[in-house]
Parts: sequence; C-alpha cells; structure tokens
Amino acid sequence: MIITVTLNAAIDKSLSVPSFRLGRRHRTVEQTTMAGGKGVNVARTLKTLNQPVIATGFAGGPTGTRIVERLTEESILNDFVRIREESRTNTAVYDPTNGQQTEINERGPAVTSKEIELFRDKLLYLARGADIVVMAGSLPRGVEPDFYARLIRDLRRLDVLTVVDTDGDPLRQAVRAEPDVISPNVLEAEELVGHEFNDEEDRAIAVREMIQLGAREALMTMPDGCIASMLEPGGDRQLSRVWIEPHEAVAAVGSGDAFLAGYVAARYQRQPTAQCLQFAVACGAESTRRLGAGLIEPRELDKIVAETAIERLTAPVEVP
Repeated sequence: MIITVTLNAAIDKSLSVPSFRLGRRHRTVEQTTMAGGKGVNVARTLKTLNQPVIATGFAGGPTGTRIVERLTEESILNDFVRIREESRTNTAVYDPTNGQQTEINERGPAVTSKEIELFRDKLLYLARGADIVVMAGSLPRGVEPDFYARLIRDLRRLDVLTVVDTDGDPLRQAVRAEPDVISPNVLEAEELVGHEFNDEEDRAIAVREMIQLGAREALMTMPDGCIASMLEPGGDRQLSRVWIEPHEAVAAVGSGDAFLAGYVAARYQRQPTAQCLQFAVACGAESTRRLGAGLIEPRELDKIVAETAIERLTAPVEVP
C-alpha cells in the first residue's frame, strides 16, 4: 500500500478564463471542481495508474465532507481525521490566451493538539501495512514546522520509505530527519539551500547540497523535467538530468504532483532508477494537457516516455 498525507486538504476549483484581467467581470469557458491538496492530487494520479493507494489527512466542516465525498466518488480509498474547523477552498484561474495562471489559496483551518495526535496515531496504524508514505503540501495552522520530521522518524522505525514534497521551514526540518526522497521545485530548492540558481550547473550543485543536508535522494522538478540525485542498486549515487521537449499546455496546476505520483508508482513497482525518472517526467508532462490537478490519461504515457531524454551528469560516486 502507498499512503498519501494531505494535512491541508482542499476543494480545488480550476477555471479557464480567456483574456483574464483584474477588476473585470468574466465568464469561464471550462471549469473543474475536485478534492485537492498536494497529497490528494498524488493519490488521484496513483489511482489512475492502478496503484494501491489510500489518502489521509485532516478534513473539517462541510468543505471537509465534500472532500471525502469527492474522493469516494473517484473510488480513491481515504481515511481522514475529522477536525472542528472548516477545510479550505482554493481557486486557480488559467488564461488560455496567454498561458498565465493565477492561484488564490485559502490559509486553511487551525488544528488542535488533540486532532494532531489523533492523526499521528491513525497514520502509524495505517503505515503498518504500507511500503511508501508520501507527505505533501503545506501544514495547517497549529501544526508545528517539525511535524513532518517527527513523522519521518516514526515511519523509519516501521521500515517505510518516506517521500516529502513541501517547502519552507517544514522542508528544512524534514530534510534534517533524513527522508528517503524529497521533491522540491526550483524556487523551493533555492529557499532550502539558501541561494539562487543561475544556470544548469548551479541546479546540479544544489541537488548535491540537498543530499548533504540529509535527504537520501533528491528530485528537483523543472518546467521541462528534473535533476535528480539517486541511489543505484549497490550503493552508487548517480546525478541525472531528465527532460522533454515543451508542448502546448492547458494548465500546469498539479503537474508536480503528477510527476511525484509517477515516480512513486514506478518506484513501488521496483523499476530501474532511469525508468522511474522518465516515467515521472512523462506523468508531469501529460497532466499539463488537462484542466484539473492530478488528471492524466495513462494510454498516452508510453508515447510521452519515449519522448523523454535522460543524461548522466557525473560518473557514479560511492556513497560514504
């Protein structure tokens, strides 16, 4: 089983609005409403890829009820802790005339210490039957920045592979707890390592720095693919650059979540490292063709995988 954790789950509205301008009245030409939050999006893609997944996290109020109902309608197994305060609603406006995207994310509910402890107990119970736990997204108010770090240490004792996709202080503290995989985008990675990247060499160096900070493996997502430092069978470490030629996109919301789900699905199936990375990039690219986070068409993936390229940036280096 794969578990996805979404502590700040949401109802996500995606609106397609041609020639969008602030201060004007508009009508949508397309819209979707679905359960969201990064971990939920990962779960949706994993379900589409026919992987055994269960989504958990916090859900509160009528919006929380809608989140659970939407997941159930999509046949995504879920087991959320119900909280007193209302879960959030997020809105993304995509302008198809220029490709620009505007996101408005509510800050979400405050969570009590009792609700936090209930969630921890639930996750550790579920994790007894899990191989991988994906912790993705922001932390709600009331949850300390070291919460992911504490979960990583708890899950290590259960011999569960931990994957983290967050940002800011929660990411910094999570990395110190030595998760198995982290997956920041470029901006999140710059914040983590403490400096901006000017070119490809800077980005490759940054991935190595993330390993030095504590992560066992690091995937840095980019608009055209990723740079990754991965452990090969036998203990060698390999730095790779994977990319795909740009194509016309409908919307990029959730493409990083589809990327991560693709990687986790391939990793769960024990695919070779290179294939895991190429499949991840293909899932991310495919998701940009659809309005709505975590949506992909599996029948298109083989063709897209064939379009991805992978390059080893350095010779393998023995891990200390």
